[in-house]
Amino acid sequence: MEMISIIVPCFNEQENINIFYEYLIKIFKNMDCDFEIIFVDDGSQDKTLDEIKKLSNYNNKIKYISFSRNFGKESAIFAGFEKYKGDYVTIMDADLQDPPELLIDMYHTIRNELYDCVAARRITRTNESKLRSFLSKKFYSIINKISEVEIADGARDYRLMTRKMVNAILSMKECTRFSKGIFSWVGFHTKWLSYKNITRTNGKTSWSLIKLFSYAINGITSFSDLPLSISSLLGILMCLISFIMICIIIFKTLIFGDPTSGYPSLICTIVFIGGIQLFCIGILGQYLSKVYIEVKKRPMYIIKEEKI
Repeated sequence: MEMISIIVPCFNEQENINIFYEYLIKIFKNMDCDFEIIFVDDGSQDKTLDEIKKLSNYNNKIKYISFSRNFGKESAIFAGFEKYKGDYVTIMDADLQDPPELLIDMYHTIRNELYDCVAARRITRTNESKLRSFLSKKFYSIINKISEVEIADGARDYRLMTRKMVNAILSMKECTRFSKGIFSWVGFHTKWLSYKNITRTNGKTSWSLIKLFSYAINGITSFSDLPLSISSLLGILMCLISFIMICIIIFKTLIFGDPTSGYPSLICTIVFIGGIQLFCIGILGQYLSKVYIEVKKRPMYIIKEEKI
């Protein structure tokens, strides 16, 4: 019998663990396959790990990995990929925002229609703030225009993949990971399933606007070098404008005897050019920081305890 491995990154999800487990068990009663659930405790500060251990003692299909601290969802996903044993693997959030019932369609599709991946995407953003929805849509619009990969608007990490595709993902060893981009970059035949947004079962999301902005910057710099080209073009443009202004000042002084003056305009020009320089240095810093992190070759995660 084929087996599906469900990787569940968890950070402070003690209220959702048992609800998620019971929901998933009901789903697998309607599926003709075996399963294992790998909970990855990403340094939770509540009793998430205790709840997972209780389930693991009750059901030997429940496995877990516990990190020594919070390493982030990307590291949790990668750890699950390295440990899973199934024929297929999926990533699901414990808060039930990834509807488990879609797993039935995913499994039948990937088996019968010969896809390598069946992925889920949200077509609505119900109960999300207008600002958050606007920024999310703009992010997908921008990254699809400037990067070498295409990411569907509303794409989730929730997807069912073959072992062949996951092995390709594991071959990419970069530490600063952006999984949505990696899933697209490795290619493979993918089918999208759409669903309406579902609110969290319990608790609050740990993804603040600041974290989402940082994640977006990471995605853009991971799969596009356009910001570097923009900084170069800005440098060329500023040199051209400066040359033209110098020519105008010389012409006005020699022909019309116009004295060179204008302290306020000089200060504005200096501040403007300084801002452009800092902006370009910031872009270079983003890429340089990635090189710095990769060169150190630190592990993506450290396991405190596990049951696999």
